[in-house]
Amino acid sequence: MYRNKSIAVVVPAYNEELLILRVLETMPDFVDRVIVVDDYSTDRTQHLVEEFCHKDGGRAELIRHEQNQGVGAAIVTGYKRAIAHQADITAVMAGDAQMDPDDLPALLDPVVEDEVDYSKGNRLLTGDAWKIIPKPRYIGNSVLSLLTKIASGYWHLADSQTGYTAASLKVLTTLDLNRIRKTYGMPNDLLVRLNVFGFRARDVVVRPIYNIGEKSGIRIGRVVFSMSFLLLRLFVFRLKERYVIRDFHPLVFFYVFAFLLFLVDIPLTARVGYVLWNTGEIPPINFLTSIFVTTMGVMFLLFAMWFDMDYNKDLK
Repeated sequence: MYRNKSIAVVVPAYNEELLILRVLETMPDFVDRVIVVDDYSTDRTQHLVEEFCHKDGGRAELIRHEQNQGVGAAIVTGYKRAIAHQADITAVMAGDAQMDPDDLPALLDPVVEDEVDYSKGNRLLTGDAWKIIPKPRYIGNSVLSLLTKIASGYWHLADSQTGYTAASLKVLTTLDLNRIRKTYGMPNDLLVRLNVFGFRARDVVVRPIYNIGEKSGIRIGRVVFSMSFLLLRLFVFRLKERYVIRDFHPLVFFYVFAFLLFLVDIPLTARVGYVLWNTGEIPPINFLTSIFVTTMGVMFLLFAMWFDMDYNKDLK
């Protein structure tokens, strides 16, 4: 128990034989349930966790997927088990020991005090983040964090890719867990769905941990590219669910007008370039029309973002 609240921690793991025991052995004593979800590891992860569970006295349990499904699927499996245990708050700590257990109380406190429904770690707020986090990952994370702000409506949140989180039982029982993305991008998908239901979310400063033997198969360039399209789909999904189906808001029109204006500007700009290339001159009317359309598109986009920020300002 932590401040009279039962706590479960989900530990998704895939081929984490080097570090999984460090995660389990340093788990705070106030955690009531430790749910390790082995996503069909091919190394000794399952064996090590089973040995630990046998000696742990019943607090830790292992769930093993019969095939590899992705980290999101592993977390969802753990969430469902935590719901079965009726844990008041469920946290997620990765099996690669990159999440400091000393930071867990800071994540739990705002949920325990009912200030928010969901809290997440933010590694970028620490002064040493730029020095500790590998530069490509830092830059890629920053880009995805900006795009996730727009897609999710949580403009006050950053470090969207961190998986160190804490969610209330109400959050887990309200969301349709089966619809959450199973692979990379799950934290972004989850934030969008949280916003659709109007749940309050907050960033909590956590310590970034790297170079302890963890392995990552993530290719930053490819991930940023594919995630950008995912976030675009999630953005459209949120606008439809939040501002059309559940509670109509005119900001939808501002986003639509901005998109249409940018779409119209493509052939206008292309014609300016074509004429300039072939004649060496800029067609004045075409050029002024393009500038006007671009300016109006930017204005509509900025107004839409401002309305969106204002509408979600209470979800902190």
